[in-house]
Amino acid sequence: MRVSEIDKLYAAVLGLTAPWKIERVDTDLKAGEVHVHVALPKGERWVCPECHAVAPIHDHQERVWRHLDTCQFRTLIHARVPRLNCPTHGIRQLVVPWAEPGSQFTALFEVLAIDWLKDASIRAVAKYLRISWDEAAGIQERSVRRGLKRRVFEPAKYVGVDETSFQKRHEYVTIVSDLERGRVLYVGDDRTQASLDAFWLGLTREHLLAIQAVAMDMCAPYIQSTLLHVPAADDRIVFDKFHISQNLNQAVDQVRRSEHRRLSGEGDESLKGTKFDWLRNPANFTRAAAQSFAELRQRMQRMARAWGLKEAAMAIFELRAPWAARREFEAWYSWAIRSRLAPIKRVARTLKKYWDQVENYFRHRITNAGAEAINTKVQLVKARSRGFRNRERFKMAIYFHCGGLDLYPAFAARRP
Repeated sequence: MRVSEIDKLYAAVLGLTAPWKIERVDTDLKAGEVHVHVALPKGERWVCPECHAVAPIHDHQERVWRHLDTCQFRTLIHARVPRLNCPTHGIRQLVVPWAEPGSQFTALFEVLAIDWLKDASIRAVAKYLRISWDEAAGIQERSVRRGLKRRVFEPAKYVGVDETSFQKRHEYVTIVSDLERGRVLYVGDDRTQASLDAFWLGLTREHLLAIQAVAMDMCAPYIQSTLLHVPAADDRIVFDKFHISQNLNQAVDQVRRSEHRRLSGEGDESLKGTKFDWLRNPANFTRAAAQSFAELRQRMQRMARAWGLKEAAMAIFELRAPWAARREFEAWYSWAIRSRLAPIKRVARTLKKYWDQVENYFRHRITNAGAEAINTKVQLVKARSRGFRNRERFKMAIYFHCGGLDLYPAFAARRP
């Protein structure tokens, strides 16, 4: 291949336009590297990258960027980049067409790294791209900051508020998501009222008024924050029915454990191994399993009562009208309070306390299922990365994988 053809190849690959040109291409076979030297003509006048005013050259800075490999050879781009002395903005470096300011990688290399980071851990990407862990993490962080800067915040009708832990010692982050668009809007430290306050305070009055409903669990700090900042929040907070189901399941299991201890003392092991029978959706039973479970309920009266209360409570959510749901809940609450089952009574009192917000479900018909789907994806990212020691790194990973951001460099359109 002639030298001119090599020059044309790398000029096309880098997206070079006049006055930039390939000066020479060197190959270091021993090191397994290709060095592409890019130069500017002398005597030209340049403009400030911020205000585009003509500015004199202050000095030149030798820069090196890692590019996509040429076959098995690491490819490095070299250039003496002018720094300009702008009368308005001071010393500013001329922008190069193959990389974003501040990056030590070309735009095309960052595109490849971002694509890989979507499907693999930072450690794996760093290993196979032959860069350091910090460099791979830096590409991810830069892409997130780029995406957040570009994001045009659109009003969200339905918002989900949830929390997730990133370490075993109960350290949490608060996640706010757009339930319609299925993307994370905000990640805050901890799960306090201040954690959510920061999100609401960042919204305009127009955005707050556009919110029709906020799905969350019965977390007091989140409730107080939403009541404080969201107009007409009493009618817009929707307590997630799946969280209510989870609380009821926990109550039923507490009754089962108590009954199992009592019966085991009498030599009766009937409840051993039946945990998931009491929690399973009845529609998922086979005919034989349903018959066996019916016989178990006939023998275990306290458990049958707890199970029946759980099923009756969740059946309320099948109703359409708020007034019908309230009527059925009042009847259910009376039954639950007289059930002599302490765990069920605790859940019943909680539901009674927050029934106005539970009832909002029948007006808005939203759940936190979208937020839970995001949380599931977050857990997969956490498992793939073998956990996170650093909270900021965890937040960056959530935005990267779940933020619906435009992550790529501005030059990504030049990808072959």
